[in-house]
Amino acid sequence: MIRTEELLLNVGPQHPSTHGVFRIIVKLDGEVITEAIPVMGYLHRGTEKIAESLNYTQIIPYTDRMDYVSAMTSNYVLVHAVETMMQLEIPERAQYLRLVVMELQRVASHLVWWGTYLLDIGAMTPFLYAFRDREKIIDMFNELCGARLTYNYMRVGGVKWDAPVGWIDKVREFIPYMKKNLEEFHNLVSGNEIFLARIKGIGKYDAQTAIDYGLSGANLRSAGVKWDLRKDQPYSIYDRFDFDIPVGVNGDCYDRYVIRMEEIRQSLRILEQAMAQFPTDGDIMGKVPRIIRPPEGEAYVRIESPRGEIGCHIVSRGKAEPYRLKFRRPSFVNLQILPKLLVGESMTNLVTILGGIDIVVGEVDA
Repeated sequence: MIRTEELLLNVGPQHPSTHGVFRIIVKLDGEVITEAIPVMGYLHRGTEKIAESLNYTQIIPYTDRMDYVSAMTSNYVLVHAVETMMQLEIPERAQYLRLVVMELQRVASHLVWWGTYLLDIGAMTPFLYAFRDREKIIDMFNELCGARLTYNYMRVGGVKWDAPVGWIDKVREFIPYMKKNLEEFHNLVSGNEIFLARIKGIGKYDAQTAIDYGLSGANLRSAGVKWDLRKDQPYSIYDRFDFDIPVGVNGDCYDRYVIRMEEIRQSLRILEQAMAQFPTDGDIMGKVPRIIRPPEGEAYVRIESPRGEIGCHIVSRGKAEPYRLKFRRPSFVNLQILPKLLVGESMTNLVTILGGIDIVVGEVDA
């Protein structure tokens, strides 16, 4: 019998496959992982504690820097929590602008995931195509709010800026363009034998395991649990739109891939309907006091970000700053299953499994 010496290997904190400053300590028996310990905190900035000394509008830029691949949804969950506490009414045009930017952000986020995931596995071309198409969305965001990554766009009661002349037409033109390119992405990658061999049957878990670990988003739906807050607990104006929630069967990396690709299609479907209904005029801000002071009490709201359920819990003492602020960050929660998935796998599958979870380290360490 051949006996091998246990090897301790550091993956990260500076490593291309970790997509941020994140470390995994891996114990190996040959090529097989016997233990995996994620080490977080290299990027921790104390967002929730800093927020206690800021007014609610000042906190919004900090949410940009949590999930910086989907900053619009992070913006929204904070203002949605404050609006819920203050029982504010949001104008129609602002509601539609919010929904449009959130679904464009979902498409952009999944494009980043698709391109970087394929790059991790060894394919260069998809990364270039993904960022080419994401650039069109980023250009539209830049025109809308003057920023390309951290937008500071949402406001308590509405949005900061109205859509400039011709902006809605650009969104309309983008929808058929992206639909066509999505089919090309499938033709390029989805049936590739090498790619399928790398992801099918890898990183599997069942529905009960997914629920026990508190997974959400594509990580939960890949195990066959049909749960999406846009449908199951509608917020904003999502109840006005017809769209499907893709689910998997096997709970493996392949199902998570298929779900995210289909979610791009469903987001385009939502955007198509939103363009048909978009108000031609109207206010972009509701009636909001000059100094925002939610009444004494607390509220928890949750929405569906591209990575899963992001929640915001605010405790107010009736002042202009929150007494306590806590975010439920899907990247952090989804990451907890990683050690379980890696044990018994070969080192070649580590990157495949980690990339399939789709974390943003800024959100893990917020």
